[in-house]
Amino acid sequence: MDDLVGNIEDNLEDDIKVSVEDKIGDNSEDEVENEIWAFLDWHLRSIFTGDSETYAATTAKDLSLYEWFVSPHRQDGLDFHFFMIDHSWAGTGQAYRYDLLERRLQLYGDTAIVSYTFMLTLARDGKMTHRSHNESRVLIRSNGEWKVVHVHKSPAWQAPQEQPGT
Repeated sequence: MDDLVGNIEDNLEDDIKVSVEDKIGDNSEDEVENEIWAFLDWHLRSIFTGDSETYAATTAKDLSLYEWFVSPHRQDGLDFHFFMIDHSWAGTGQAYRYDLLERRLQLYGDTAIVSYTFMLTLARDGKMTHRSHNESRVLIRSNGEWKVVHVHKSPAWQAPQEQPGT
C-alpha cells in the first residue's frame, strides 16, 4: 500500500511540474485577459459615447443587472439602457474618463467575471466631478464573441446594514 501511495505522489508531483512548465512562457492566458479588458473598454465606451449599436453588440439580450442607484430591484433586458443611452444620461457629449480601480478578472473557460471600483470623472462648465461605485460584470464567449450577461453595482462606501429611516 505504501508503494501505491508513493507512486501516486510521484506521479502527482510530475503532473504538477509539467503543468507549471507548460504555463511558463505561455502568453495565451495573457492574450485572453487583454482581449477581455479591451472588450470591456469597448463596451463601457459605448455607454458614454451614446453608441447604442455597439452596446447592443456587446450585451446579451437577456441582460440582468442590479444598479443600486436606480432601483433596489433587478432590471432585465436592454430597453431601459437603450432609453438611458439615447437620452445622454451618462454625460454624452461631455469630456469624460473612467478608471477601473482594483480590477480583477476570474476566467472559467468561456465565462469571465470582472470586478473593480468604477471611477467616473466628468468635466463640465470648467468643473470636474468624480463618482465611484463597485461593479461586477459577467461575460460569456459564444461563437467567438464576448457579451455582458450580468452586471451588479454597489456603493463604494460602507452602506448601513439597515435601511435608513427604519
